[in-house]
Amino acid sequence: MFCGKTEELLRRVRRAIIARQRVKVFKPEIDDRYGIQRITSHSGQSVEAIPVAVSSDILALANGEATVVAIDEAQFFDDGIVAVAHSLADDYGVRVIIAGLDTDFRGEPFGAMPRLLSIAEEVIKLQAICVVCGEPASRTQRLVNGQPAAYDDPIIMVGARESYEARCRAHHEVLASGS
Repeated sequence: MFCGKTEELLRRVRRAIIARQRVKVFKPEIDDRYGIQRITSHSGQSVEAIPVAVSSDILALANGEATVVAIDEAQFFDDGIVAVAHSLADDYGVRVIIAGLDTDFRGEPFGAMPRLLSIAEEVIKLQAICVVCGEPASRTQRLVNGQPAAYDDPIIMVGARESYEARCRAHHEVLASGS
């Protein structure tokens, strides 16, 4: 969180549009933080996006028209997102740009992201700044009433600054189950 993933995705989308490529942008339906039909970075940059409930909807909606498909918050999609990315790239020759968190609030691999990372031609791992010490932050600290979340809390909880902070490994905390 807060490392510029969506800003980088938006930068690549804008460049593709300038190059007159046919671009379609998708996001998970559950991510309604900045509007249903937009992806928006924390700094306020945005672009229109198609919200989808399941990853297979992306293939149907891209319908062979797009030369570039961008997918934000990929960690929220089902495991089928891997097959969708393969199909877009291999069957249709589409350039696929994906942004998402590689680890959840526990610091563990998040959804299908490890598989997506392993099949990607290029991976750029961005880091935020730890809000505690100012060092590079590789973790997402979930807060519940200002306190670290418990290990057994639900994995998916959409939120922004009110619920999450960027933390380095040393300052990332997860409470034991039942705490």
